[in-house]
Amino acid sequence: MTGLLLEVFIYLAAAVIAVPLAKRFGLGSVLGYLVAGVIIGPVLGLVGSQESVTIQHYAEFGVVMMLFLVGLELEPAMLWRMRSRLLGLGGLQVSISAGLFAAIAWQFGLDWRTAVAVGLLLSLSSTAIVLQTFQEKGLNKSEGARSAFSVLLFQDIAVIPMLALIPLLAIPELMSGAALAADDGHHDMSLVAGLSGWMHAAVILLSIAAVVVAGHFLTRPLFGFIASTGLREAFTAAALMLVIGIALLMNLVGLSPALGTFLAGVVLANSEFRHELESDIEPFKGLLLGLFFITVGAGVQFALLVDEVGLVISLTLGVIVLKAAVLFVLALVFGVRRADGWLFTLSLAQAGEFGFVLISYASQTKVLPDDLVPVLLLVVALSMFLTPLLFIAFDRLVLPRYASNTEDRESDKIDDRGPVIIAGSGRFGQIVNRMLRANQVPTVVLERSPEQIDNMREVNIKSYFGDATRPDLLLAAGIEEASLFVIAIDGEEQTLALTKHLKHAHPQLKVLARAYDRGHLYALREAGADWVVSETYHSALQLGQQALRALDYHPFRAHNLTAAFDEAESKGRDALYEQWLKKDEDENFGRGFQSLYIELEEALHGLMLYDRDDGHSRSERGWTPPPKDYAASLVADPGLGKADGSDTD
Repeated sequence: MTGLLLEVFIYLAAAVIAVPLAKRFGLGSVLGYLVAGVIIGPVLGLVGSQESVTIQHYAEFGVVMMLFLVGLELEPAMLWRMRSRLLGLGGLQVSISAGLFAAIAWQFGLDWRTAVAVGLLLSLSSTAIVLQTFQEKGLNKSEGARSAFSVLLFQDIAVIPMLALIPLLAIPELMSGAALAADDGHHDMSLVAGLSGWMHAAVILLSIAAVVVAGHFLTRPLFGFIASTGLREAFTAAALMLVIGIALLMNLVGLSPALGTFLAGVVLANSEFRHELESDIEPFKGLLLGLFFITVGAGVQFALLVDEVGLVISLTLGVIVLKAAVLFVLALVFGVRRADGWLFTLSLAQAGEFGFVLISYASQTKVLPDDLVPVLLLVVALSMFLTPLLFIAFDRLVLPRYASNTEDRESDKIDDRGPVIIAGSGRFGQIVNRMLRANQVPTVVLERSPEQIDNMREVNIKSYFGDATRPDLLLAAGIEEASLFVIAIDGEEQTLALTKHLKHAHPQLKVLARAYDRGHLYALREAGADWVVSETYHSALQLGQQALRALDYHPFRAHNLTAAFDEAESKGRDALYEQWLKKDEDENFGRGFQSLYIELEEALHGLMLYDRDDGHSRSERGWTPPPKDYAASLVADPGLGKADGSDTD
């Protein structure tokens, strides 16, 4: 018991120390876990390789749970929508990479069946590392990340036929020298022991079908019954029971537990209990997945690496370079260009955690000779070690290069003219442009992002590449003939500078600007903008109105309160602006502004209590004239000032 607690303490302490340090240096949590394993294993010898192998059996449940959660995110309808990329990008990557690796292995003298197994296991990439790194770096929505996800998803699914195929590749010479004995006591429990290769494959397919059918028809009533009891711990236990039960079934038929839980997750993707399952499994997944990577690091055989350093390093780099070459060509073919193409290429160039699973499975089924297994384990582990470095290369070498190219790119030749020039075609500028174009108003749109220009051109909206803060580009865009300029670019300082330039160099021009917040709004107004709109004000106002309706306010009452709120804001705008101008340079708003703001808030509360329907008929169809002096009550409070076209949030 003491020994077990000591080992658990060592693993947790290593993770607690190494992972925050790795993240602080921008290396990612996965590399932190791997380094922690290397430190407590081969470097300090606090845990032995045998203990690491034993713990890895439990830690593999992190991969199992991760695949279950990935499956929960994959609705069948979404899989169907992704079919072209799944089969195109994913299918070609796996088949081409596996074919090349198998051909090379065969040329090096391996048996063709062993060569096929090596090709298959090296064609897979690390779902755990790549998805977690995408999430940590906020790359999930990029085109490169979406394409990489399609490949990873296909790989995860492709492991199923791979595991069914591997027993058929068993080499009789290897089987005759040793029995298919397992390396632990659990492998004597098997439903496929002694079966022929074809029967083995049939049992595997039947087991998969059983998981799909049972997951669809049995889990919903089960979880519904448990949820009705209101016992959260019972639901957590049921979620763990589901995952462990499927893993047990997969083990009994010689399949990877991760595959079974992945399928179960896909089956439950449309379940009403999906989010509860995710929240219950997530903590176990994170902890066990980290433990899995620590054991991979602790299990690195440095003695073999030292003895065969040239071979192992060459094989590792060869795997990365060959996979990267295949991925780069596929990125070009499928139109994943520029930084996205490099992200797609570098993120998937490693071998993956399923490589460990396939190596173990192929070794048990006597497809891989014993002397090849530790070398392959080392190659897969080292390629995973190098993955964070590939992401660092992407951040520090690839992204600056494309950013620099964007800066150096010459502006487009502008051949349009219009009364309105719009700077920026992001989410805000697009709406303004669409509204004007819908009313047959010609516009000239300037945009600094090539990707945004490409996106707009896909929907037949024309824009020109260029920096709208450059006076020469503004002249080329026809600013001398324009009557209106809409500023919708990001960057508070750039917006202010552009406003000042426009009002100084082209005073006849009306300038409409988007403000980030209240302080930015006042600064733009001070710079001379004719109309300023806070980017979130009106959407927040509408949401507030919907919130009142959701709280059972009558729609007319909610509309009136919203209008009253907007009116009060308008009334106080000038007065607040005057106080803001009096602030000191080191103040954000000034004490006078704060005092007036508090006063206006109190007046706003009083205004909300006023019911304009007082004196009206409250029947649905009835109507009576408004009470006496009703119109006078709507006159602006003299103390609040005159409204202008500005807005605030």
